Amino acid sequence: MNILPFDQQVTVIAALTEGCSIRSVERLTGVHRDTAMRLGVRVGQGCAALHDRMMRDLRVNRLELDEIWSFVAKKQGRVQPGDGTDVGEQYTFIALADTAKAIISYATGKRTGPNTRSFVADLRARVLGAPEISTDGFQVYPRSD
Repeated sequence: MNILPFDQQVTVIAALTEGCSIRSVERLTGVHRDTAMRLGVRVGQGCAALHDRMMRDLRVNRLELDEIWSFVAKKQGRVQPGDGTDVGEQYTFIALADTAKAIISYATGKRTGPNTRSFVADLRARVLGAPEISTDGFQVYPRSD
């Protein structure tokens, strides 16, 4: 098994985080696109594990909850019944600490009640106290009337 030298790994990840496409990373670095993608997955998994460990027992005064729209493979209007739930519209739910601008919790999936409730439950497990929460009014977010 070939191991990519550390400086090349850094170059690939830097290009990916700057928004370069996989093919342009391949052209710029000389690293095959499959290798760049495997490296990106490994680094992403490490980042997710670090985030999960560090973003715990947090005291924040205000949280902003929002969703970022995207699509996988095709837009929702072209999704066929057999395509599966990972195709079409996807949303990344984020909880942003207002003053620190830190992402406290995130989740990606369809914009459904179960996904939203799962996201909110994860957020609740990470935050101490009762911060003020601001949302866009998505009906599935729990209300504290």
